[in-house]
Amino acid sequence: MPCVHYKFSSKLNYDMIIFDGLQISLCDLKKQIMGREKLKAANSDLWIFDAETQEEYTDDDAPIPKNSSVIVRRIPSGGVKSARKTHALISFSLVSNSFVAEHECVYTILKK
Repeated sequence: MPCVHYKFSSKLNYDMIIFDGLQISLCDLKKQIMGREKLKAANSDLWIFDAETQEEYTDDDAPIPKNSSVIVRRIPSGGVKSARKTHALISFSLVSNSFVAEHECVYTILKK
């Protein structure tokens, strides 16, 4: 039987989606994975990458060949925020008739 092996990026082992034919569309693969994992389409979407090349499948009609392996990431349906945010706070003070910049940088790094 033709199948696609998939795993979420946070898991160690692959699961399988079995289908008929030589390939499955990205849209159909997402629907089957969401059904199997009991995810709701209203709450989240899936990013799917080729496990070997790390290329993202973006077109819903893109064919995924049988016996392929893919990596899946679940994202909120509204999209994702930037992975890195940088905030800089700069204050100036007058010392000995010259401006000295006192700066404080705050970095917040969020994981994808």
